[in-house]
Amino acid sequence: MNILSPSILAADFSRLGEQIREAEHAGARYLHIDVMDGMFVPDISFGMPVILSIRHCSDIFFDVHLMIQKPERYIKEFADCGADLINFHLEATEDVTGTIQKIRFLGKKVGITISPHTPAKALEPYLKLVDMVLVMTVKPGFGGQKLIPECLDKVREVRAMVTEKGLCTDIEVDGGIRLDNVEQALEAGANVVVAGSAVFQNKISENVRQFMEKLEKAEGNS
Repeated sequence: MNILSPSILAADFSRLGEQIREAEHAGARYLHIDVMDGMFVPDISFGMPVILSIRHCSDIFFDVHLMIQKPERYIKEFADCGADLINFHLEATEDVTGTIQKIRFLGKKVGITISPHTPAKALEPYLKLVDMVLVMTVKPGFGGQKLIPECLDKVREVRAMVTEKGLCTDIEVDGGIRLDNVEQALEAGANVVVAGSAVFQNKISENVRQFMEKLEKAEGNS
């Protein structure tokens, strides 16, 4: 199933609950929540209090993307504040398997992310252990970047590995996804699409509707 996961990093935080509900009612099934620590990536975003506060206003699936150093330190806290899936960077920890196990122990879905400089092959030992792979299509930590086309080749590699192993792993793309390139990401093998400014700028409901049309069309053609 193709899924749209709007990133609240691009939302108006003075109207955050309202905008989340609008995106959800328009057809978005996931909500992408970028947590940045100023260490693993240069920027700082938000943490547990924000996630907990919006958990009270929506039942949408929380797709929490940890761009933080040593994510294993905070798995329980993010689980407790309402994450449904916790996605961490392969590059951010020396204990990948242990981090996966911590997330799974807490009853949450597990995602693993690679940045543009990391080869797709690095994911292979962990594919059977996770529910989702996130392939960053921009350098992590900054909004508003243009999609790096070469990253779609890595999406193809991951999709090939998942298919070869007979897995049902979701493949997510994050970074520079817009209405004019989302079909390229889907054709490469992604089925979960993160979009920030392309959803939250201007008319949210109309933006979501247009994304959903493309996602549903691609799903029907597959």
